[in-house]
Amino acid sequence: MSDFAHPEVLVTTQWVDDHINDDGISVVEVNVDTELYDQGHITGAIGWSWKTQLADQVRRDILSKGDIEYLLSQSGINNESTIVLYGDSNNWFAAWAFWQLKVYGHDDVRLMDGGRKKWQAEGRQLTTELPLVSATEYHANDADPTLRAFLSEVQEQVDNSAVELVDVRSLAEFTGEILAPPGLPETCQRGGHIPGALNIPWGLTVTEDLGTFKSREELAELYSERGITGELPIITYCRIGERSSHSWFVLKYLLGYDNIKNYDGSWTEWGNLVGSSVELGEAGNLS
Repeated sequence: MSDFAHPEVLVTTQWVDDHINDDGISVVEVNVDTELYDQGHITGAIGWSWKTQLADQVRRDILSKGDIEYLLSQSGINNESTIVLYGDSNNWFAAWAFWQLKVYGHDDVRLMDGGRKKWQAEGRQLTTELPLVSATEYHANDADPTLRAFLSEVQEQVDNSAVELVDVRSLAEFTGEILAPPGLPETCQRGGHIPGALNIPWGLTVTEDLGTFKSREELAELYSERGITGELPIITYCRIGERSSHSWFVLKYLLGYDNIKNYDGSWTEWGNLVGSSVELGEAGNLS
């Protein structure tokens, strides 16, 4: 981990086991499968649902400043807390929570490398007991515009060929063969990808056995071989912005690219937009 640009944002499963009871440490589990937390979680860990607690279902948006203040206050987290996030599916939604916390300026946020998969593979303890939480009064910063890309910005940069656009979805989604991952609802009218985007699936950044991040050298090679240089601003996107949060984390914190944003409107927005061009196939045939 020490080779990463910002190694302080990653902790090991052993570190969490050693510090779980320390004052000022808040461990939070965020899973794709929202039922897993109730089946067993790290002792003392809080559970957040990405469906109901990390998204505004009315506005189709991330949490507002007031909503994230309420969530963190009710979770017993204060502004000085060290928040350690982990989850299933190689920290897919844990990374989405990380991104939102950074959007609202929380200073000390970390991911447990390997997430729930590695914790269980090592035979570490899980419990069904819910933690006792005392509410706090959390105060969030205003949303940081340097971390989040909106549609108008993406359109302008694409039109001017002024961006390195990373589509982190599967190849089948990228080419337009399918509209969404298996088992998830279709949320777009058209398949394909944003013109000029490069397909670098998010899952390529972690090892297959334990879901831990690959080395800095391996990650740098992964992106450079596929055309990411950092000479232009970088924007990541996926279907609804969560997988792209994971790749955003890799590019910003593990590889050290500073000029990078996550476009959480992603394909759900672009693929439904009247008048927008899309590309199909691996090479991208304008359609």
